[in-house]
Formats: sequence, C-alpha cells, structure tokens
Amino acid sequence: MRFMVMHYQTQAMEDGVPPSPEEQEAIGAYMQEAAMSGVLLSGEGVASSAAGARVEVTDGNVRVIDGPFAEAKELIAGFGILEVRSLEEAVEHARKFALLVGAERVDVRRVVEFKDHE
Repeated sequence: MRFMVMHYQTQAMEDGVPPSPEEQEAIGAYMQEAAMSGVLLSGEGVASSAAGARVEVTDGNVRVIDGPFAEAKELIAGFGILEVRSLEEAVEHARKFALLVGAERVDVRRVVEFKDHE
C-alpha cells in the first residue's frame, strides 16, 4: 500500500530557518535508509508560503491569494510517498520523521489508486 505522509511547518521553517547541520545529517541518513529499503518512493520539502499562492473557488469564482499565509502550523512543509504493508507501518515512519524534523503534526493518508474504484 502507498501512503502520503505530510509534515507541517513550524514557525522557524516558515521563516526560512534551515535545520542545523546535525539535523540535516540525521534527516538525510533517514531518507537514504528509507529509500534504499524501498519504503520511500518520493519525498520533497516545499518552500515557505511567501513564495507561493493559494487558489480559492467559491460558487465558480476563482480568487488567487499571494503568500505568505498567516498560520504556519497549517502549511505543509514537505511530503513523502511510502510503500508499506499497513497504516501502522506508515505511522511508525511518520513518527520517526516527525521527531527528526521537529514537526508538531504529521498526517498519514492512504493513496487512493484507480483500481480502488473498480
């Protein structure tokens, strides 16, 4: 099964404060291990909301709002796509990653595939 794991910004992340060299090394080692084991299929961080935009649609009317956005804790900081046997295994990877990056919240969601609708 594939799962998407999304971690959310801390204010430091939104402010562009990079992880310490030690944190970067630990995160890199974890990502490499997960990729080499076949668990991590894809994973990326995203830039702060100041470099982005939000598209809102209400009753067919489209509104584009330029960043930054006020609530950093509501913004996705990065994601990973995992190939694991169960939700529990995906949660365990999410727990480890959350502790590494200092994320207060990580969402784990199963990827819905076309075959799931047949």
